[in-house]
Amino acid sequence: MTIIKDQFYINGAWRPTAGHEAIDVHSPTDGALLARIPQGVAADADAAVAAARGAFEAWAATAPAQRANYLKKIQEGLKARSEEIARCITLEMGMPYKSSLRIQVGTPTATFGMYARMLGDFPFEEQVGHSKVLREPVGVVVAITPWNYPLHQIAAKVAAALAAGCTIVLKPSEVAPLNAFALAEIVHDAGVPPGVFNLVTGYGPDIGEALVGHAEVDMVSFTGSTHAGKRISQLAAATVKRVALELGGKSAGIVLDDADFKVAIQAVVGNCYQNAGQTCTAQTRLLVPERRYDEAAGLAVAAAREFCPGDPLDPATTLGPLASKAQQARVRDYIRKGQAAGCELLTGGADPLPQVPPAGYYVAPTLFGRVDPQAVIAQEEIFGPVLSIITYRDEDDAVRIANGTPYGLAGGVWSASDAHAESVARRLRTGQVDINGGPFNLLAPFGGYKQSGNGRELGKYGLEEFLEFKALQFRPPPKA
Repeated sequence: MTIIKDQFYINGAWRPTAGHEAIDVHSPTDGALLARIPQGVAADADAAVAAARGAFEAWAATAPAQRANYLKKIQEGLKARSEEIARCITLEMGMPYKSSLRIQVGTPTATFGMYARMLGDFPFEEQVGHSKVLREPVGVVVAITPWNYPLHQIAAKVAAALAAGCTIVLKPSEVAPLNAFALAEIVHDAGVPPGVFNLVTGYGPDIGEALVGHAEVDMVSFTGSTHAGKRISQLAAATVKRVALELGGKSAGIVLDDADFKVAIQAVVGNCYQNAGQTCTAQTRLLVPERRYDEAAGLAVAAAREFCPGDPLDPATTLGPLASKAQQARVRDYIRKGQAAGCELLTGGADPLPQVPPAGYYVAPTLFGRVDPQAVIAQEEIFGPVLSIITYRDEDDAVRIANGTPYGLAGGVWSASDAHAESVARRLRTGQVDINGGPFNLLAPFGGYKQSGNGRELGKYGLEEFLEFKALQFRPPPKA
């Protein structure tokens, strides 16, 4: 049964759209029509921004404890509907259901709870000499989010912005939008005042650009491609909006000579193939010592072949489809480019997989060996299950290679000791580095260097992105 969404959530109610066109949402598992959502137009952007602007003053004036209470109710609503939303995201974008439940829903649920707790003692005011420094909400925020971790990226923006006292207009990706409609229902049930949270959908060049360029919008927070991020920066510059960008990555997993190769290489392969490689922080370059290439390649091939492509609702599946047909074509094209450039194809490839529905958007877990660091597949973000093994001469060479792309979002270093790994990690020009497989931390800042973007999400750093500083200067007391 096709799911039909034909209204936007604006000013606390579901209302008809100004446009008359719809966008088809297809199942990545078999290409079937899954849903239809509204294709928003500029008039919808105007209505949503007007609602957010109208609600801003009152919302900004609410006590932090009151905002925390709303965030806690949203967390509880997500938790109550976690299985339903996890299945929805699996159907929308293809992550295996068990992983969707833990990552795609569990993480954003925790994010709302984190910001609810943080408001208990966040320093919105502090005394600095004879000045009182205030942290105040930046204003009306437009959040534009991607399809790969759709609800997680929504939560990272929406929870932090609401905690800061901002009002929001959310435009989720049209590829995986249904989870955003579920969140709007939860926000409504939590009693969040009208206009504080608004939801519209549509294409980036249409309603997205109308929102970014809107004179009544104070800030744009965007997660997506570097190409789109550059366009947003250009549009936002006309009104000198604040812009926070979380863009692409080409992260390196560096295995140092003293590391446990079996553990390290299996972990880097798993990191690369999680979510079918559709992760901005994916370690898609495996850097190993030249003299141990054969050993590393053998371990990587064995690890890659353990991944089982298939129906993401099947518990046996460990590699789901890509989110869209366009993404499948893009990834297959990169694989062919790698082969044409003479990179050694060790396993996988661009050919269709026999064990999955032919109309599904699947790509085999693919591994290239002896890849030149300047090759296209080693420089550009592929966003699919494609890993390149690159050799290095010494640690200086490894650092040079790791830093030798336009990106700087994440990475990993493996060694026999954390101290040795840390000494290399400190030299990487990247926003996050996993030391010997250190897990993701919601309290740590998330964001990148160079063309991976600017600004940070999550933890107190993500809250600060949505705040302005105001200094009140008082006359110092007379000297005794």
